[in-house]
Amino acid sequence: MEQEENKPALLLKTFHQLVTAILGQGMDPDAELRRIMSDKVAGFGTGKHERYDSYEEFIEKIYKVFGKQLPADAKLHFFDVQYTILGNVGIVHGTYEINYTLEGVVNHYHGRRSTVFEWSNDRWRAIHLHVSEPSAHLAEGESFPVEALKAQNEELKKQVNLKTEELHNSLKNLQDTQQQLIQSAKMASLGELTAGIAHEIQNPLNFVNNFSDVNNELIDEAKLEMDKGNANEAKAILNDIKENEQKINHHGKKADAIVKGMLQHSRASSGQKGSTNINALADEYLRLAYHGLRAKDKSFAAVTKTDFDNSIGNVNIVPQDIGRVILNLINNAFYAVDEKKKQQPPSPKGDKVDPSFVYEPVVTLSTKRLGSPSGDGGKIEIKVADNGNGIPQKVLDKIFQPFFTTKPTGQGTGLGLSLSYDIVKAHAGELKVETKEGEGSEFIIQLPLNTSI
Repeated sequence: MEQEENKPALLLKTFHQLVTAILGQGMDPDAELRRIMSDKVAGFGTGKHERYDSYEEFIEKIYKVFGKQLPADAKLHFFDVQYTILGNVGIVHGTYEINYTLEGVVNHYHGRRSTVFEWSNDRWRAIHLHVSEPSAHLAEGESFPVEALKAQNEELKKQVNLKTEELHNSLKNLQDTQQQLIQSAKMASLGELTAGIAHEIQNPLNFVNNFSDVNNELIDEAKLEMDKGNANEAKAILNDIKENEQKINHHGKKADAIVKGMLQHSRASSGQKGSTNINALADEYLRLAYHGLRAKDKSFAAVTKTDFDNSIGNVNIVPQDIGRVILNLINNAFYAVDEKKKQQPPSPKGDKVDPSFVYEPVVTLSTKRLGSPSGDGGKIEIKVADNGNGIPQKVLDKIFQPFFTTKPTGQGTGLGLSLSYDIVKAHAGELKVETKEGEGSEFIIQLPLNTSI
């Protein structure tokens, strides 16, 4: 009688035990199925041909597909379970969720079960089962999608490997392009240096040529005086020739030093530090930058000012690299003041112009030692300032990014400041900027006096 009263609870319990066993869970799924299911059980699986008419067919067509594929650590949850009891017949249907991990990926699977039970000998036994997958998209033999998921994972791995290879190739192409652009930027810098060098050596070469021409004339005069027997006059002329030869030698060595020094700065960096007079280096590149721009544009003109701290002395740096940084900052400053000058409206002819409204391009280069002048500590500071238009605040955070430039297309690669930033960082230093729109910019290089790369 007690069993009769507990028939609903036993029905739900038996249903849960059945589904758990079908999915291969529990202590002994095979024994549970044998205990709960009738020998003459019949029903359907998910596929349209998954039909069985005995316990043995169920085991072969359904159980081996479901229970034998599900991972042992799967978690089973029931919900929306309903039942009906008509005398000795109980009908239960409900939905369940299975959570399991497959190859490191958490999967969620939902299924439905409807089962007809018969009450006999004080217990329920299943006489009809129907199993289904909610979306009803599985094909025959795929009632539980573990194998399909494995195949899908393999395909995803192939796709990921393919995309990884494509990304690797794209990255390599990008790096190759970047190296080409960097090389182009270096060659452009070398071209500017070459123009400056040409101007710098022009003066000593002019002296050499002029004194050489004068000496030719003096030699002819000396011959005439010797023919006339004027030995004293001839000796005086020879003394003049000797003095001119000394001047030729002096200016020839000066031209040679200019060429050797600047080629040393312009050749590829060895990465080796050397004791360098930072003031001389900065001043040299200021003159070269100015003359290089003048060689390309005769209309270019700007006032250059210097303020060097003589207490700095020599600094241990890679001169080629720091020279490139200074050159790039000076060229940018010259570009900024030249652009602002071109934007000034022309003065009306015949009208007096208030001098306070006349724009004068000015670029200032200064050095300063920070900290105590004695000892090994402290820093040096190199500033390149201009009174151009300044840098807009909206792009200020981007100016040190590779390939970013405010110059028109074809006038800049956007690599100058990025390379300068990297070079200064390699010296354990800092490159920063202070700017005010309409008034100008100031780039500041700070380098420790004693660092190693």
